[in-house]
Amino acid sequence: MNCPLESRENAGQLLDYCTRKLDPDVAAVLERHIAICPACREFADNQRAVWQALDAWEAEPVSADFNRRLYQRIDQQVSWWERLVQPLRPLTLRWNVAASAAGVVVVMAVGLLLNPPPAGPTVANVPDTTQVESVQPEQVERALDAMDTLTEFSHHVKDSADAKM
Repeated sequence: MNCPLESRENAGQLLDYCTRKLDPDVAAVLERHIAICPACREFADNQRAVWQALDAWEAEPVSADFNRRLYQRIDQQVSWWERLVQPLRPLTLRWNVAASAAGVVVVMAVGLLLNPPPAGPTVANVPDTTQVESVQPEQVERALDAMDTLTEFSHHVKDSADAKM
């Protein structure tokens, strides 16, 4: 008999022998080989030790509320994507504002590239007269009110983002 460890065709026979799944005739031939082959004898002894350890092993008893806790964990289970994105959620509010501003800048740049402003007078042709534009007090008051509203909105968005953390 050829050594089962040297040929792939017979390698499964050693495992079957250790699990007592071989025919008695084939097992007898393999036992004679194991008696003279130290490598196969060592393999068989190691396999027997593994099977004896598995036979002796006893599982821990399951707790009474195991099913309830298991189903709770399944219900609470979050996908890997949610676990990855969860810490970044507060930042998305700021990113939305930044992305919107970047979008406006891109649209303006494309607009300027597609429709450039007409060439105006050069600095040499501009007269030296200075004109002062008058601003009405109502315009200043409306601009300040708008700035206050934007400041309050900014604080509200920041507070709600901090509360979600």
